[in-house]
Amino acid sequence: MEKDRFYTVRGYQIHFQKKKQLTPAMEDYIEMIYRESLKSPYTRVNLLSELLNVKAPSTTKMLQKLKEFGLVEYKKYGVVGLTEKGKEMGKFLLDRHSTVEEFLKNLGVKERLLEQTELIEHNISIETLEKMRKFNRFLKENPEIKEKYQKSKP
Repeated sequence: MEKDRFYTVRGYQIHFQKKKQLTPAMEDYIEMIYRESLKSPYTRVNLLSELLNVKAPSTTKMLQKLKEFGLVEYKKYGVVGLTEKGKEMGKFLLDRHSTVEEFLKNLGVKERLLEQTELIEHNISIETLEKMRKFNRFLKENPEIKEKYQKSKP
């Protein structure tokens, strides 16, 4: 893809999918398993299915794929846990989610915040994520600027 040319969203996804191996759905599973691992060392298929609003057979199929990537430890009808590689990925994914969500909150987004966060987080570059993180930190260190922004007219 050439620099500074427009493509459809799907065009960008296809281009960048070639560079990374995990799909957005895979990332969601790893992120959710990681979230649950902060509460308990393992989770179960039914709980994971419920948390992600998918059917158990879909979760089982995804876990098999994630196991092939070396990200989860899973045996049929057993518990689900993350490998060290999976924990590292999960930590990054949860941090990415939190950074995007905080950025949107700083902008004043309230409506459909989770949906907007999910749509953005899977399609953001590391460089942009770092800039969001820096901006969030700047606003936290300078609350008067955040307040001034919030009071400004749309």
